[in-house]
Amino acid sequence: MRKPDMLENRNKIQILICDDSAFLRVMMRRIIESDPGIDVIDIARNGEEAIEKAIRLKPDVIILDLHMPVVDGLTALKDIVRLEIAPVIMLSAATKEDARATMEAMEAGAFDFIAIPDEIKSMDVQSAAIIEKLKQAAASNIYGKLQKSQQPKKENVKVSFLSSFPPKSSGPGGKGFKAVALGLSTGGPRSIFKVLPHLPPDLNAAVIVVQHMPAVFTTPFIQRLNRKTAVECIESEPGMKLEPKKIYIARGGYHLKLINPSNNDILIRQSKAPQHLFMPSVDITMNSVCDIFGPDTIGVLMTGMGCDGAEAMVRISDAGGTTIAESEETAIVFGMPGEAIKRGGAQHVVPNWAIADVIIKAVETQPRSYTGNPGHNPQRYAN
Repeated sequence: MRKPDMLENRNKIQILICDDSAFLRVMMRRIIESDPGIDVIDIARNGEEAIEKAIRLKPDVIILDLHMPVVDGLTALKDIVRLEIAPVIMLSAATKEDARATMEAMEAGAFDFIAIPDEIKSMDVQSAAIIEKLKQAAASNIYGKLQKSQQPKKENVKVSFLSSFPPKSSGPGGKGFKAVALGLSTGGPRSIFKVLPHLPPDLNAAVIVVQHMPAVFTTPFIQRLNRKTAVECIESEPGMKLEPKKIYIARGGYHLKLINPSNNDILIRQSKAPQHLFMPSVDITMNSVCDIFGPDTIGVLMTGMGCDGAEAMVRISDAGGTTIAESEETAIVFGMPGEAIKRGGAQHVVPNWAIADVIIKAVETQPRSYTGNPGHNPQRYAN
């Protein structure tokens, strides 16, 4: 291993790999160093060594295994986050036990996770995604974003918009309730706690959440949500009736779609088609919700890499619905909401802690009449 004071490539993204498995260290090094802009600065074989080397070397990104001797990965993560050393990507086995610990790690401040073996065994397919995670982590300013995600005291909060919401109606048209389609990816398992726990139990809307994650992670994600939300969170099932005052979490590995076979009950359909980079896909779910609810659709796009959901946000806006994008000041990765804003699909651009209030206001108001693409003049949060 090269000593840090002998490194000749300090302009590269510097990675510290922390794992007691020699096999995984070799595999991760091979993936990382296939990109000329990234370098492995050192390795650590246990959690204690990981903390010591993180403090001393100050890498750009730390890859941290959950299971290590001396000090486990979750404990090491909490120290690294407390000291704000570098963004951390967890290595997690695709098991129920590891999924629970990974969700705890995400809440504790990890940037993202890599599921093993899913992202290691398919080296040729997954290496590009892993490298992109490392680059996004290095550029994320995650600790600054987490600070801005702290909700100000009520007396210090003032949210204003360039144009007002429509007048309050006697009730949503058509279905008797509205639908909120909320999409997230990288950074989502932590950021969602800035939104869902602040929704009231009598919200006259069905909330559908699409979070990019493997199927085994969905259940522990929902369990953690239910401990903190007033609205019941449930995992989507095919044939399940969509109802207000419930939060539906899209099952990993399937697209969540809606069908309205009798013009009365709205049912959930799960499908593996079409093939998509993300299963579930935010775009596919948002478009399906818009097909059924039209102007009673509320689209929300939060932190995440790429552009999934951006086109659907434009369509929801064009249909007379309401669209909300997380602002750059709190989005751990500004890719998805940023793309929605660029394409003219975001009517309201607010920090994550203000999103629940905008959703509540949108649920309480009648659908607006569409008179032009409002996304070209987005309503901004302002102090």
